[in-house]
Amino acid sequence: MREQSTDLRETVRRRYAATAVKVAEGAGTACCGPEPQSQPQSQTQPQPQPVEVDENFGSALYPTAERDSLPTKAVAASLGCGNPTAVAELREGERVLDLGSGGGIDVLLSARRVGPTGKAYGLDMTEEMLALALANAEKAGATNMEFLKGTIEAIPLPANTVDVVISNCVINLSVDKPAVFTETFRVLTPGGRIGVSDIVADDTLTPEQRAERGDYVGCIAGALSFTEYRTGLEAAGFTGIDITPTHPVADGMHSAVIRATKPRS
Repeated sequence: MREQSTDLRETVRRRYAATAVKVAEGAGTACCGPEPQSQPQSQTQPQPQPVEVDENFGSALYPTAERDSLPTKAVAASLGCGNPTAVAELREGERVLDLGSGGGIDVLLSARRVGPTGKAYGLDMTEEMLALALANAEKAGATNMEFLKGTIEAIPLPANTVDVVISNCVINLSVDKPAVFTETFRVLTPGGRIGVSDIVADDTLTPEQRAERGDYVGCIAGALSFTEYRTGLEAAGFTGIDITPTHPVADGMHSAVIRATKPRS
């Protein structure tokens, strides 16, 4: 991996680790949003800042009944731009994988939707988020779920493992999106599907213009355009691709629902 990409991934990891610590300590909510104002730093080791709140992201995008039924810290750690468990139309008995599972809100909701005969996996690269998710799962009494440490560019599951892959405003954070699409395709069973919420840019915006609208860690600068997203999924082998914007998050930038299918043969 190129040095710049490695540095960017580490920046993302440190910022979301700081968010998990903040939530675990009961210091409030946090989700995608603008870069926070600079804070006094140590002379020797700059301290990462939690990701700041933005009204276009987070737990407010879930129905009140769903939020009220979950552990408070799972809701507080919501980092997303949608509700992928709803758009994926999960069914009883299915196996589902959440890419970038954070504090576990979508894994908990998925586990409920697929029931005791199904299973929900959560994948995250941040130890602090995984610890928070495990604590939330224990508090919720959920048993049909498993959390995995790893990156979404190298999913630690065998091929043809899951029926559905979901993700909530995480793919835009990846430094290697073609690898994410390829790995997602690999772990899906034939006929499996994705139901993803993510940030997508108008085709008219250049990468430089996207960066002007928000930082990478805040889920803006790393977003693909509509055409780039479709092309990436097609290159990985997906069919039946549908990308539907749901609400604006910046000028020319949208939260969107992305659906696609892995062909049966």
